Amino acid sequence: MTATSPDTDAGEARLKHLPVSFFAMVMGMAGLTLATQRLQHSLGSHAYFPLALLAITIVCFIAIAAIYALKAARHPEAVAWEWNHPVRISFFPTISVSLVLIGTAMAKVAPGYMAVTIWGIGTFLHLVGTLAVVSAWIGHRPFEALHINPAWFIPAVGNIVVPIAGAEFGFTEISWFFFSVGLIFWVVLLTLVFNRLIFHNPLPAKLMPTLVILIAPPAVGLIAYVQLTGSIDVFARILYNATILFFLIIVMQASTLRRLPFALSWWAYSFPIAAFTIATFVYAEKAHSAFHQTAGVVLYCLLACIILLLIWKTVTAIRKGQVCVPEG
Repeated sequence: MTATSPDTDAGEARLKHLPVSFFAMVMGMAGLTLATQRLQHSLGSHAYFPLALLAITIVCFIAIAAIYALKAARHPEAVAWEWNHPVRISFFPTISVSLVLIGTAMAKVAPGYMAVTIWGIGTFLHLVGTLAVVSAWIGHRPFEALHINPAWFIPAVGNIVVPIAGAEFGFTEISWFFFSVGLIFWVVLLTLVFNRLIFHNPLPAKLMPTLVILIAPPAVGLIAYVQLTGSIDVFARILYNATILFFLIIVMQASTLRRLPFALSWWAYSFPIAAFTIATFVYAEKAHSAFHQTAGVVLYCLLACIILLLIWKTVTAIRKGQVCVPEG
C-alpha cells in the first residue's frame, strides 16, 4: 500500500470542491475585453491592450476548464451534486457563455473561421445547456421559492449574448431565435426573482452579490438588439433605461454589498457592469450622445477597478485556502 501525503489529500479535497461558478471569472474577463474593445472604438484608439486581455481570458478559460474536467474525471459525484444543487445548476451555462463571449471578442482580431468556430461551439452548447437546465427546473426536482435567485438569469443572459456576434457573422435567423428565447426567459424569471425578493426571506449573504446580475439582461439585450436592427428605437431605449434602473437599485444596496465577506459569488459584479459599460458606449454611438460616451468612460473605470479588486481578493482567498472548500 502507498500512503498519500497530507498535501496530496488537501489537493484532492480542493479539486473535489472546485465550484463550477469559477467560470464566472472568465465571463468577467471577457466582458472587460469587450468593453475595452468598445472603449478603443469610441476613442479611435488602436492599442493592443484588448488583445492582451483576450489572451488572458482564453488562458483563464483553458486553465479552469482543464481543472474542472479533472474534477469531473476524479470526482463525478461532486459534479452531479452541483448539477442537482438549486443554485449551482445555474452556473453550468457560464461555460458555454464564456465560449460565446470569447468568440465574440475574437471576431475583431482573429481569422474569421476561428471566431465563428468558437462562437458556434459555445452557441450549440448553450442551447443544450439551456434546454437541460429548463428541463431540470420544470421536472420533478425539489425546487422551492427560496431557491430562486438572480443567478437563475444566467441561462437567459447567455441566449441574449449569442446575437452580438451572430448578427455580424451573418446568422441572422439564429440570432433572432436566441434573442427571442433570452428575452422571454428574462421577463419570466424577472417576475419570479422579484416575487422571491419581496415576499420571502432575504437572500443569504453569499448570494447577495448575485443581485448585480439584474443589470445584465437588459444591458446585453440592448447590445444584441442594436446589433440586429442597427439603430436606437423605442424598444432599445426601454432596454437601456431598464438597465439604468437596475443599476440604481444596486447602488442603493452598495453599503450592504461592501460589508459582505469575500466569496467567488463576488465575480457576479463583473460581467453585468461590463455589459452596462458596453451598452452605454453603443447607445452613445447610435444616439450621437457625448454625455453617454462620457458615462461609458466612467463606467469603464469602475469596471476596471472592480476586476482588479476581484483578482486581488480571489488570489488572496486561494492563498488562504478559503475557496474550493465544502459548502457550509
